[in-house]
Amino acid sequence: MTGRAGARPRSGPVRLAVVAVVCGVALSLAGCAGQEQSGSPATRVATWVDGAGAGGSIGAVGDDLHSVEVALDQHQSAGVLRTLCAVLGTDALAGNGNLVTPDQQLTDDLSTAYDAAYSAGDDCYRGAGGNAELLAEFRSQQAKATAALAAAMARIQTVTGKVPSTTTTTAPAGTSGDPFSGT
Repeated sequence: MTGRAGARPRSGPVRLAVVAVVCGVALSLAGCAGQEQSGSPATRVATWVDGAGAGGSIGAVGDDLHSVEVALDQHQSAGVLRTLCAVLGTDALAGNGNLVTPDQQLTDDLSTAYDAAYSAGDDCYRGAGGNAELLAEFRSQQAKATAALAAAMARIQTVTGKVPSTTTTTAPAGTSGDPFSGT
């Protein structure tokens, strides 16, 4: 035995635990390599759109941005605005949680959109009591998010040849759950 006096080499349960952890990490990482990492670029992006629910996420954030705009234009109460802005922030975070995509440009567009949407929600929430500066910043971030969402949709269509459904409800009867059916 080499080393310090009294030191024992790893044995039995300790070695087994180390091997189990290493194997677990390796298997987890291998599990991350999903179907969206094989096939043509169109197949990879279409598989990602379906698996991530990307159309619904894009639609939810777009709807949220519009809802806040309407509420501001209608001079809704601060409580109503804060609720809508909090939903916007939550949906932007959820969409961002689906990134990365198999296409770098799509990832960049969606990251920009979700970051701007989250900032818009935060500015709106903090400005809901009537802070004109924060509400102006909301409008700026809203425009940035809307443009980036449109760019992401265009990128999906360019890569796959299809436009994903952005509905945030369940698939209508007669559709096969295809993420590219509907609008």
